[in-house]
Amino acid sequence: MSKINRLFGKERINVKNVWITLRTSAILFVLCCVLYQLAITGIAKVAMPHQAAGSLVYNSNQDVVGSELIGQSFTDPHYFQGRVSSIDYNANGSGSPNYAPSNPDLIKRIEESVTTWQKQNPDVPVSALPVDLVTNSGSGLDPDITPQAAAAQIPRISQLTGLKTEQLQSLVQENTTSAQLGIFGEPAVNVLKLNLAVQQLRTQS
Repeated sequence: MSKINRLFGKERINVKNVWITLRTSAILFVLCCVLYQLAITGIAKVAMPHQAAGSLVYNSNQDVVGSELIGQSFTDPHYFQGRVSSIDYNANGSGSPNYAPSNPDLIKRIEESVTTWQKQNPDVPVSALPVDLVTNSGSGLDPDITPQAAAAQIPRISQLTGLKTEQLQSLVQENTTSAQLGIFGEPAVNVLKLNLAVQQLRTQS
């Protein structure tokens, strides 16, 4: 009999522990997964409403055309083109092939990019081709290019659109962001915002 009582006593203790664990898990779930998220979202919407909404970019008609944080594929030679993306800027995921410099697939892709560059930019020598225009970013979603990469495309765009070189240079400068706090990162040009500015300037011309 004593043995049976000991067994039932252990069961009661185990059931009690289970209920304590369940209550603790429920409380932590509400605190961490509900209240904390609501609080952080509320603070973000007040302190940084643009970023909290996804850093969305609007055109002149106030239609959403993308995000400052996600690159897009621009193949029209009338506009600035961004970096190579092995995932075609699919925002459902990120990543790129971790090819070594000697990888045949990487070499082939770069050669194709250089050939396309030569066809579209016959007045700009390959030696002036910025490396970020023919290399993939780590995420495959990079929305920015270097100011040098933007400047290298100005002759082509000016010739095709009739816009003056000075006008395009001004747009590049206006859409160039400096390093954060002057030390973190490098100056960058957001391709989407720059192309919207080009589109607006073409409409006005």
